[in-house]
Amino acid sequence: MATASPPLLKDGVINTEHQQPEQERKEFLRSLENILLAITLSVIIIMTVFGNLLVMVALCKDRHLRKKKTNYFIVSLAFADLLVALVVMPFAAIELTTGVWKYGEIFCLVRTSLDVLLTTASILHLCCIALDRYYAICCQPLVYRHKMTPLRVAVMLGGCWLIPTFISFLPIMQSWNAIGIEDIIEERRTSPGGSNETSCVFLVNRPYALICSTVAFYVPLALMVLAYQRIYVTAMSHVRQIETLQRAGSAPAAGTTSPIATARSSTCSDPADLYHLRTDGDFFPEPAPVANSRMRVETKAAKTLAVIMGCFCLCWAPFFITNVVDPFIHYSVPWQLWTAWLWLGYINSGLNPFLYAFLNRAFRRAFLVILCCGDERFARQGSLSYGPTHRVCSPTSVNGTSMALRLSFLPNRSYCDNKRTILANEQESQDSLGPL
Repeated sequence: MATASPPLLKDGVINTEHQQPEQERKEFLRSLENILLAITLSVIIIMTVFGNLLVMVALCKDRHLRKKKTNYFIVSLAFADLLVALVVMPFAAIELTTGVWKYGEIFCLVRTSLDVLLTTASILHLCCIALDRYYAICCQPLVYRHKMTPLRVAVMLGGCWLIPTFISFLPIMQSWNAIGIEDIIEERRTSPGGSNETSCVFLVNRPYALICSTVAFYVPLALMVLAYQRIYVTAMSHVRQIETLQRAGSAPAAGTTSPIATARSSTCSDPADLYHLRTDGDFFPEPAPVANSRMRVETKAAKTLAVIMGCFCLCWAPFFITNVVDPFIHYSVPWQLWTAWLWLGYINSGLNPFLYAFLNRAFRRAFLVILCCGDERFARQGSLSYGPTHRVCSPTSVNGTSMALRLSFLPNRSYCDNKRTILANEQESQDSLGPL
């Protein structure tokens, strides 16, 4: 027995020497992973703050942007997303990189309530923007003016902030989401770190999961799909009207003294170049590749709507599908998957400024004024005008499509009367379209 112990001790020393470099290598890789993760999350947070803050500053500095009702939804959306980046995302990033929750049980509930409140408010704003566009594009201008009064806009904005409180602070602070699953939550708290001082566990029962997901995602998703579907159909009907006008202009009409509306295929990226008025009494027909022009417009419209709905669904659908499924499979979804889906939803708050503001020409010009320290060249470009008189019949650009203005030239009506009629009928609709 005495002679056997030295080899065993020697083997133990050798195993220990081999284990130490292995542990050091694992610790180094874990530290490197945490550093890369912290850098990635910091970039996401900074970009989200910068984009949404720029949208809010642009509205405050540009009086032309304040005239459009849709822009108030855009700015309120930016405020909600800015709060997500400032209040919710930093604590989630700290917990994810350090692996512990150091702020106590009460603040855990507050943080979770703010998370549900602000993300739901952001989604409801997207729904209101879709409805506003629907009324502006699919209804007559007078109907839109009646529907979207300042009072109704205020009520819709108030609903975007009030409705989420009924599924966030009220049930979470009262622990309604934990009814029936207290044992599971306690087991999750004690398994990794001991108490709620080192972990912030948020699980929901089946009723809360269904109600919260329906209010925060599935109902807004259905309304957005219906609204954008009708917008696309309406825009395509206007494209067909453009095609009809192009075909009607194929035959020359000489000797007329009344202004004639001619349609011309757009060869540039600006849809406002589609229409021109000839007022010199002569009509010069121009070749118009109708099929190619229509295909380009339809493709651009489809791509734009696909980007809007695709980004929204890609960012939030995985989380809310998992949120509904998890309580019915005994909460077996790994926490890593939950974290990935949650941060994918957070990324949507950083994408919203690009989808709803940066693609808007008026907002882009306001951004240039801000970033270029008030350069007057960009300030003049940012002014909203209808351009020269010979382009008053340019169609309104909506989500990458062109809406043909209603050209109803009567024989005894002068050019100026026609101009005033078109502007009166379409200015409210044009001002309300806002982004894209």
